[in-house]
Amino acid sequence: MINLPSLYEMALMLPGIILGLTFHELAHGWVADRLGDTTARYQGRLTLNPLAHVDVIGLIMLFIAGFGWAKPVPVNPYNFRGDMRRGLMLVSLAGPATNMLLAVAGAAALGLGAWKLPYGQEIVINIIHINVILAVFNLLPIPPLDGSKILAGVLPGRQPWLYMLENYGIIILLLLLFTGIIGKVLRWIIVPLYEVLLGLAKAIALLVA
Repeated sequence: MINLPSLYEMALMLPGIILGLTFHELAHGWVADRLGDTTARYQGRLTLNPLAHVDVIGLIMLFIAGFGWAKPVPVNPYNFRGDMRRGLMLVSLAGPATNMLLAVAGAAALGLGAWKLPYGQEIVINIIHINVILAVFNLLPIPPLDGSKILAGVLPGRQPWLYMLENYGIIILLLLLFTGIIGKVLRWIIVPLYEVLLGLAKAIALLVA
């Protein structure tokens, strides 16, 4: 049975989700653009407008199932200057890295007094939590997630098994999600990271008190 969040809970989650998805996709496009691929620029994806990035079905799935997706930023690695595989790795890494930066920024905002604003504490805590989830989830080395492209850039030589895995990546990912295996693995990483960030918020609050 699906445990749907209330409308109140959805409202508190929405800023974190919109920020996380928008900045994640923008980061992919921006790094690709810096490396010489202007595809995202010409398709209007180098923008902070959430409408350019958020996929409605993916957004709904985030509320219903706890995972979802945005509109993938188009990237053509053949346009990159220099090593194509390294470029694709950097583009892929940009999304999760940006989510972690947002989570750290959220912790800093919480420590600096965001909790004093109406609903501020709940919203910022959701921003931290959601962005940690997006960062860690996307680093999983399963196609089409960013982690698979990062792994391909790190490992020496060609990895035909990894490219073959792309044909079945979605099926594998869905099986791992619905059997709860990914949830258990992610909790081992997400919970400690989340607690570290809350600790950072408390440390900042003590410094400015």
